[in-house]
Amino acid sequence: MFGANSSSLTPKFFILNGVPGLEAAHVWISLPFCFMYLIAVVGNCGLIYLIGHEEALHRPMYYFLALLSFTDVTLCTTTVPNMLCIFWFNLKEIDFSGCLAQMFFVHMLTGMESGVLMLMALDRYVAICYPLRYATILTSAVIAKAGLATFLRGVMLIFPFTFLTKRLPYCRGNFIPHTYCDHMSVAKVSCGNFKVNAIYGLMVALLIGVFDMCCIAASYTMILRAVVSLSSTDARHKAFSTCTSHICAIVITYVPAFFTFFTHRFGGHSIPHHIHIIVANLYLLLPPTMNPIVYGIKTKQIREGVIKFLLGEKVAFTQDP
Repeated sequence: MFGANSSSLTPKFFILNGVPGLEAAHVWISLPFCFMYLIAVVGNCGLIYLIGHEEALHRPMYYFLALLSFTDVTLCTTTVPNMLCIFWFNLKEIDFSGCLAQMFFVHMLTGMESGVLMLMALDRYVAICYPLRYATILTSAVIAKAGLATFLRGVMLIFPFTFLTKRLPYCRGNFIPHTYCDHMSVAKVSCGNFKVNAIYGLMVALLIGVFDMCCIAASYTMILRAVVSLSSTDARHKAFSTCTSHICAIVITYVPAFFTFFTHRFGGHSIPHHIHIIVANLYLLLPPTMNPIVYGIKTKQIREGVIKFLLGEKVAFTQDP
C-alpha cells in the first residue's frame, strides 16, 4: 500500500470513504447529486452552444457567461463521476497521483470560477457606467487576456498545493473521509506537520476569494451610485435588471464556499462531519446547476435564443447594455 522514499511514506492510493456515517444512504444521496449533474452538463453545454451559435449573443457579457459555463461544467465533471462510482459501485480507491491531480483541478477551477464572477462584475460596471465606450473598452482581445490572466492566476497559486501535499508523510493510513480529494482533507490524513499547507491555503483564499469579493463589491458600489443618479425610474430598473442574474450567481457561489472554508478550519468539531461533506459537494455542484437556470430565467436574450433554437422560429433579439 505504501511506497517509501528518503523523506516520506507515500501511499500508492487513497480510499475515499464518501459521506462518513451515512454509508447506508449512499445510493439515496447519489440521486439528487446525479440529477443536479445532468442539469449542469446539459444547461452549461447548452449555454455555450447557444452563445457560440447566435451572433446576437456575441457580446462581452455573454462571452464571460460562456467562460463561466465552461468552468462550471469542467469543475463538476472532475468530482461527480468519481463520487457516483463511490456511491453506486463502492469503487473508493483513487491513485495517489490521480488524487493530487483531482485536488489541483478542483481548487484551480473554483479559483477560476471566482475570477470569472469578478470579471462579470467589471463587465456590468463598464456597461452601466460607460455605456457609450462599452464595446471599445471590452474588446475581444481584452476579454481573451482577462480570461487567460484568470486561468494563469489559478494555475500559479494552486500548483504549489500538489508539492506541499506530496511532501507529507502518510504513515497513519490512506483513508480520506470525503467524496473527492480536497487539499486540507488529504493533508489531515498525514502524520506530519501540515501547518504550512494550512497557512498557504489561507493565503490563497485571501488572494483569490477576498480579492475577487473586494473587486465585486467595489464594482457594485460604483454601479449603485451611477444607477441612483439616473433621473428616470425605468432607466434605474433596466440598469438593475441587467445585474440580477450576476448577483444571484454570486450568492449561489460564495455562500456555500464561505461555509465550507470556515467550517473546515474553525468549526470542524461543532458541525457534524457528514454535513460538512454534503455542503462541500453542494459547493461544487450548486453553481453549475443553478447558473444556467438563473441566466435562462432572468436574461431575456437567452430566453429568446432558447425559444428560437427549440421552435426554429426567427426571434428579434433585445439588445441590452
